Amino acid sequence: MSTTDIDYSARAKDVLGFSRWWQVAAAVVMMGLVSPYQYVWSSIRSPMADNLAIEPAALGAVFTLFVIFQAGSQFPVGWWRDRHGPRALTLLAGILAGGGYIGLSRATSVWQLYVLYSLGAIGVGIVYTVAVNTALKWFPDRRGLTTGLGTMAFAGGSALVVPYVRANATASSYSGVLRNMGLLIGIGILVGAVVLRDPPKGWLQATADGGDEDSGSDVAAGKQYTWREMAGTWQFWVMYVMFVCASGAGLMLTAKVVSFAENLELAAIIATVSATVLPVAGGVGRLVVGDASDRLDREKAMAASFFLCGVGLFAVVWFARAGSNIGFIFAVIVATFFWSPQYTLFPSVVGDYYGREHSSANYALLYSGKMWGGLFGGAVAGFLVTATSWTVAFLVGGVLAIVAAIGALFLRPPSDANV
Repeated sequence: MSTTDIDYSARAKDVLGFSRWWQVAAAVVMMGLVSPYQYVWSSIRSPMADNLAIEPAALGAVFTLFVIFQAGSQFPVGWWRDRHGPRALTLLAGILAGGGYIGLSRATSVWQLYVLYSLGAIGVGIVYTVAVNTALKWFPDRRGLTTGLGTMAFAGGSALVVPYVRANATASSYSGVLRNMGLLIGIGILVGAVVLRDPPKGWLQATADGGDEDSGSDVAAGKQYTWREMAGTWQFWVMYVMFVCASGAGLMLTAKVVSFAENLELAAIIATVSATVLPVAGGVGRLVVGDASDRLDREKAMAASFFLCGVGLFAVVWFARAGSNIGFIFAVIVATFFWSPQYTLFPSVVGDYYGREHSSANYALLYSGKMWGGLFGGAVAGFLVTATSWTVAFLVGGVLAIVAAIGALFLRPPSDANV
């Protein structure tokens, strides 16, 4: 461990009174709790529709709305958090995310499903912003690893409940599942809110030169860009296009892998296995690739990861058409393992390029690209399936991932950033 690592840890302990890793632990737990909103939807859509005696297609826009509200809420949340801290926002998230599932368990009409899932999505967006930027603020020395831990929990946490949900995915049983998960989500987030806090302004300055902790910007992090300054750099817009492309490819796979397996007439158990391994592969990928990016070149890690995601999506189509159940599952694992690090690599690069002081608002602005990715993963992919075929839709997703990989090859730090 370097002297800088020791200084960061010791300074954080002086400020907190306990190890900074407890901040990450709280963020990890909360991220795992809210993850079912994204990763369990494909398993609960049909029983919800059966309960309301409607076709599942009538709920087709729910996932798109989830992505829009989850991603769209993050910029105002990040702006507020950078100025006022995480506690009040996190308490609100517990009410929205926990209450959303409890409300869904009692919903009796389609409009209620749309409203409650959207409110829950705002709670998920708050948790996501708070958790990721807790890592960026307390761990400038281990951005890839610590954001990887939080986003791993968001991807992998739902794997613990997917078998439980699918075992009760009937019109008569799913409401009890949602109620139980809603209570767990609400209580867990409220406990996390008690633990979380932000470092005082200038704590890295104090670490670097022994100065006063309120003495100004963090020299260890270089220039501290506001979101307006960040938006004035070409690097941000390259990353924005990359974010849209990568998230579009991955969210299509997340939302439609079960239907894809069913429509290409793979064995019935394959749909359940695919839905289960997808969050696990995503969680492990975020941690492994994120940690590796701390040690290697971050931009090259991006390029390699997104390229292999595209290859994985092409393989998903290949093995599905060949009727290979094992091959299909392997391809889903590969595609997800290398897509999911998007949510570790991008916040780490934002911290590297633009500093930690405004990291919540800065990454939230970039993360808004997920709205457009979600539009492709939901509505546009659905249109492609109807107008062409499942094969074409998934091949287009693979092409988007390759485009994101090419974009990463052009990235380099802004010229006035001290990184």
